[in-house]
Amino acid sequence: MKRYSMMNTIGWQILICAIVLSVWQWGYDLRTKLPWLVPDLLDPYFISKPSMIYENFLIQSCLKSKLGVFNGWFNGDFAKCLARNENNLWAATAITLKNTFFGFVTGVVSGFVAGLILGRSDRLSAIFQPFITAVNSIPRIALAPIIVLAFGIGDMSKIVTSWIVVVFLVFFNTFEGARSIDEGFTNAARLLGASEWQITRTVVIPSTMAWVFASLTPAISFALIGVIVGEFIGAERGIGRLIIESEARGEASGMMVAVVVLMLVGVVLSAIIWRLQAYLLRWQRQRSAE
Repeated sequence: MKRYSMMNTIGWQILICAIVLSVWQWGYDLRTKLPWLVPDLLDPYFISKPSMIYENFLIQSCLKSKLGVFNGWFNGDFAKCLARNENNLWAATAITLKNTFFGFVTGVVSGFVAGLILGRSDRLSAIFQPFITAVNSIPRIALAPIIVLAFGIGDMSKIVTSWIVVVFLVFFNTFEGARSIDEGFTNAARLLGASEWQITRTVVIPSTMAWVFASLTPAISFALIGVIVGEFIGAERGIGRLIIESEARGEASGMMVAVVVLMLVGVVLSAIIWRLQAYLLRWQRQRSAE
C-alpha cells in the first residue's frame, strides 16, 4: 500500500507538470481564437516558452552553439565555449552555490550559537533583546546595497548578504527551542552531578535540534535568495548576473533558464536538508514508536 501511494503521488506530480508545461507552451496560441480565456501573462515576451527555454539552456550551458549546432566534447568545441564565456551556466551555478553554502553555514552556526547562549541566559537575553529587535526590524534586502558597498562586488558581499538573511531565522528558532526545554530535565541532570557544559551538550542541544531543523529548510532557500539579491546589485559572475544580462537584452528565455535552474537547485538543497534531518533526528521516530 505504501508503494502504491508513493507511485500514485508521483503520477499526480507528473500529470500536473505535464498540464502546466502544455498550457505554457501552447496556451498563448489560443489567444486569437479565445482571447477572453488566455491571460496576458502567457505572452512569450514575458515568460517565454518551455521549448525556447530549453534551447537557451543548451546555448548557455555550451552544449550547443548559437548557430544551433551541438558542441562536440572530443573536438574541443565545448571547452572552447566554456573558455570564451567565463560566466557560462555551469560556472555561474557553481559560484552561486558556493556563496550560498558559505552564507548558509556561517548563518546557521552563528545563529545557533547566539540563540543557544541567549536562550539559556535570562540576563543576556534582557540586555540584547532591544538591539536584536531593532536589527531584525530592518528588511534584509535593504541592507544588500550597503553590504556590496562595504565588501565590494566579489564573493564576500554575497556571502555576507546570505548570512544576514539566515542568521536571524536560525537564531529565533534556537532561542525558542532553548527556552522551551523542560526544567525538570536540567534539574535532574544537576542532581546527577552534571556540569553546565554537560547539561548543554546532553540536554539542551538535543532538545533544540528539532527547532533548529525546522528553520533549516526555509533558511537554505533564504540563503540562495540573499546571494541572488547580492548578484543583482553587483557581481562579476553568478546566476543573478545571468538574469541581469538577459534582462538587459530583453531575453525572457535567458531569464527563465536562470529561474528554472534556481528552482531545481532549491529543490535539491531542500531535499538534502530533509535527508539530513531524517538521519540526525531518527531518535524522535524511535521514541514515537516506543
